[in-house]
Amino acid sequence: MDVIVLGGGLMGTASAYFLARRGARVRLIERQRIGSGATVASFGNIRRTGRHLSQLPLAHRSLKLWGEAEKMLGRDVEFRATGHIRLIFDEESLADMRAYARAARPWGLELEELTPSEIRSRSRSLAPEAISASFSPYDGSGNPRLIAPAFAEAARKLGVEVIEDVEVDKIIRTEAGFHVATSKGVFAAECLLNTAGAWGARVAAQFGEEVPMEARGPQMGVTEPLPHRILPVVGIWTRDKDYGAYLRQVERGNIVFGGAAERVPVDLEPGHARADPTRLQLQLRALARLLPAIAKVAVIRTWSGCEGYTSDMLPVMGQSATTPGLFHAFGFCGHGFQLGPGVGEAMAELITTGRCETPLHDFRIDRFAGAV
Repeated sequence: MDVIVLGGGLMGTASAYFLARRGARVRLIERQRIGSGATVASFGNIRRTGRHLSQLPLAHRSLKLWGEAEKMLGRDVEFRATGHIRLIFDEESLADMRAYARAARPWGLELEELTPSEIRSRSRSLAPEAISASFSPYDGSGNPRLIAPAFAEAARKLGVEVIEDVEVDKIIRTEAGFHVATSKGVFAAECLLNTAGAWGARVAAQFGEEVPMEARGPQMGVTEPLPHRILPVVGIWTRDKDYGAYLRQVERGNIVFGGAAERVPVDLEPGHARADPTRLQLQLRALARLLPAIAKVAVIRTWSGCEGYTSDMLPVMGQSATTPGLFHAFGFCGHGFQLGPGVGEAMAELITTGRCETPLHDFRIDRFAGAV
């Protein structure tokens, strides 16, 4: 079986790798450089807490693969299962957390509820005003700059042809499959996998599948190094978007952060948002609630990227509803980093066997039929 994968972020590179492991002949096409889109703009959060319940089976599958990534790919992608803590500052948010924990338990996610003293025992630097927190001990973080190149290199070793810096001009469905005309030639394959991220809706539209999706850019930043005192990834339970910040401390001591600032619209040409320094103060105010010491630390870099957000905040995954041999995996709404390895393995299973052990029904593309 020949497969063309469109898009060289984490979803595309992981899919190419797992397809090749199943014996498929694969060509991966990326318009820029491997991992240069939404993947590299990611915070690096590997969390299951707070996900839509229907995503949890995929998240569990992916977490197992994150744990195997270094051995599987032959490279340390800095996955650290340090745990994920979400702080709580008011009774309303505590009720939200408890309701989610009850709902998630049948889906295989067990959350611990921490008291203020238990929060301090994990880090005295965190949130002296927090009244509680949830804790997921097996989650953590990974390095967004390493994971897609690691999957791509491992895929190359299995025979995948990786083509970068190529523009796709036209895609034609033929009796034998697909012809993809690009700036570097015409390529043919029996199957086509659309992992084009924020551009994925454009690809789907060529086959009569309209997806209501917006391209938006997050705002991320990193501070100067501090003494290493915070192990878990830190977030918050809140309904107030102005305080929806999150952070993690890398082993070198720097604090990586995001959230709070509204994601800005992105023009898909050229397809990259710039960080806005005027929004940094809002982020730092929210972050200081989680980690007061950050108010006295220098921010050394900020960045943004381009992510695709569907109207219902769920991804598009599975077979095309209009075109045999076409498959989709895009629109992960800024929450796809943790899911990436699981997406790749699930799509490879679906493409090569026609089935998938992980339920994907809620992510089918025809849920939008008539909505655009």
